[in-house]
Amino acid sequence: MQTLDTNVLILVGIATVATLLLAILMCLLFKKNNRKEFHVLADTLFRGQAELAGRMSQLSEFSSTQQNKLSEAINEQKISVLSMIDEKLLAMTKSVGEGLQKSTNKTAETIQDLRERLAKIDVAQQKISHLSEQVVSLQEVLSNKQARGAFGEIQLNDLVKSILPPSAYEFQCVLSNQKRADCVLKLPNPPGTIVIDSKFPLESYQALRNASNDREKIEAERFFRASVLKHIKDIADKYIIPGETAESALMFLPAESIYAELYSNFTDVVENSYRAKVWIVSPTTLMATLNTIRAILKDTTMREQAGVIQKEVGALIDDISRLDERIESLSRHFDQAAKDINEVKISSGKIVRRINKIEDLQLEGEPPQSLNHYVAE
Repeated sequence: MQTLDTNVLILVGIATVATLLLAILMCLLFKKNNRKEFHVLADTLFRGQAELAGRMSQLSEFSSTQQNKLSEAINEQKISVLSMIDEKLLAMTKSVGEGLQKSTNKTAETIQDLRERLAKIDVAQQKISHLSEQVVSLQEVLSNKQARGAFGEIQLNDLVKSILPPSAYEFQCVLSNQKRADCVLKLPNPPGTIVIDSKFPLESYQALRNASNDREKIEAERFFRASVLKHIKDIADKYIIPGETAESALMFLPAESIYAELYSNFTDVVENSYRAKVWIVSPTTLMATLNTIRAILKDTTMREQAGVIQKEVGALIDDISRLDERIESLSRHFDQAAKDINEVKISSGKIVRRINKIEDLQLEGEPPQSLNHYVAE
């Protein structure tokens, strides 16, 4: 459209320039020549100008037509472009909407998962807080000697009750020397009654674990060794009574860590306990010992019941012998009864044959009465 306007302007400019040139030329001719030639030239100029005006009009119509077509083409192209843009925008909007929906759903799932995890963390934190309170309570219990002793006794009682029958033990038993034992195992001789006493040298063990230098460690080892040796001596003096208890006793340590420390780094103390016949046990080793004792008790019970079982087996054999004799006698009675039945059958057969013979004899004449009549008489 811009190109057509430029062409029209160029043609108008050319026409204007040509008219001016003709006007100048006419003026010159009018001065030099006569009027007749001037009129001829003017007519020619006017005709040319008329033709030029006609062509200009045609050119203007053509330019208007092309401008209309170009405008229509531009409008169609504009509509097509706008339609394409709308489709693209619609597709983009749909894609963005789906993406936002997916992102929203995923965000919601993530938030829900985060809430669940936070809830689990909250529950775990509550459990940890409760456990911390229990640990603090346990530390308070273990810091008190009496409570610590009760803790060891309770653990000892639970182990013994879970393995042995009630008749095989007794708690807080008073011996003949008026000493009270934490637990007494009632075993047959040998070995006899075995005493178990619970000891918990926690203070000396903690001092040993908290030693920060060699000097503190040496003092803590001395303290720990002295504590355990004192417990061994007390048990040997109080709970090993000749004629009443076994020749040995058990010292129960309710902590595996103390037991491991003792057997790993204080072998002299362990050897001293062997010489004093005081066997040191932990929860694990005591459990194994109690299981062995239960097997011994079971074997002893079976040996005690062996005589009763043997007596009952002998009586059972006598009963079986009498039953065999009675079965033999009954069998003889059955044989005699069968023999009697056979003899009865023989007698019955003879009687039947005689009756048949008599009936055959009566067929030769007319009997005054039937055989039943004689039988009735």
